[in-house]
Amino acid sequence: MQYDVIIAGAGPAGIATAVALLQRRPALRGRILCLDRSRFPRAKPCGGGLTGHARAALQTLGLSLRVPRVSCDGGRLVCGTLTRDVPLGQAVDVVRREDFDADLVAQARERGVTVTEGEGISSFTVDSQAGTVRIVTSGERALTARVLVGADGAGSRVRRALVASQAPGQADVLPLRFFKTEVVMPAACAELGSRMIYDFSPMADGLRGYVWLFPMPGGPRRVNVGVMHTPSPSRALAGGALQALLRRALQRYRIDLPAGPLTGWPAWAYRPGQRVSAPHVLCVGDAAGIDALTGEGIAVGLEQGVVASAAITLALDSGDFRFTGYRSALRRATVGRELALDGWLAALLYAPRGSSVWLSLVMFDRRVQELYAARVSGSMILADRKTELLSALARHAALAPYRLARLD
Repeated sequence: MQYDVIIAGAGPAGIATAVALLQRRPALRGRILCLDRSRFPRAKPCGGGLTGHARAALQTLGLSLRVPRVSCDGGRLVCGTLTRDVPLGQAVDVVRREDFDADLVAQARERGVTVTEGEGISSFTVDSQAGTVRIVTSGERALTARVLVGADGAGSRVRRALVASQAPGQADVLPLRFFKTEVVMPAACAELGSRMIYDFSPMADGLRGYVWLFPMPGGPRRVNVGVMHTPSPSRALAGGALQALLRRALQRYRIDLPAGPLTGWPAWAYRPGQRVSAPHVLCVGDAAGIDALTGEGIAVGLEQGVVASAAITLALDSGDFRFTGYRSALRRATVGRELALDGWLAALLYAPRGSSVWLSLVMFDRRVQELYAARVSGSMILADRKTELLSALARHAALAPYRLARLD
């Protein structure tokens, strides 16, 4: 069977691409197919935070937040005995990804998107002469499309094919590592409330990232806890070591995790130079790369889906399916500019050496905290405020020795 567009993956990025395409070209109804190996609701490890960028993207797509959520009006930064409470101009909603993703699929179907569950992509080949992509599904169906969108996560078959075709050395990067679970917050600990906690204390033990605690809907006092790590050849940290770091970090919150391994997963950080398209093929969401600083992927996927829809519409109208401008379109878009900036900040903060210098900036510079809070709230595009960030860095050059001495 032939379609105009087949989307591998029905998570936020895939659904956003499909919905945005129908917004632009209602005549594509019935000509777009979303395939997902899982059946919804399906387990999806994630912190579940919907930032201001996510809310704005949902509004652009005409989608609603219809699932239970906890609205967090502030964040807390923790490093050893130091704590910094940072108010948010607009609340961040924390959801369960299982519920959120399933409802996005339902809303897409309500708008005419065909979503097939329990069937993914096993292989694909581009037939340049016919101008199509030939796809074999896990259900052994043979399909063709003029465009294949890889929205199938960090393990995307589409992404693997694109990265494998890059020049040697361009793909030699380690993925981010995450572990997550959900627990009941002990009644004796009132730390969380309606705020999100980002604990950088384990960086003293080799973590290159942070531990998070986010309040969850569905009480009593459910909390999503997890750890993010940016590995390097010298600081890779095995899964067992990361879980041990998380368990130790949660002791200060009187949380004892259940015995046994936690849910873990890799994810690729966005890199402006990474190949994200080829003739008749492009990537969005986790397959194109998430935020290297925070690990945020929901807003990224939603926003990239809108950018992808514009590129696909142009291709369908012009007949030029090379997608030569797609990577630069992603980079120029707000999502790409924010991701590039966060990638630079992550390289400083999570560097194997010298990271404490930049952690002291995060913990002691109130203006930096306010700027990033505004970015998370969606009231500011931080990439447009580089002058203020550079001023903060210049200020920090003079204050760093004093701040470092106060950092536990």
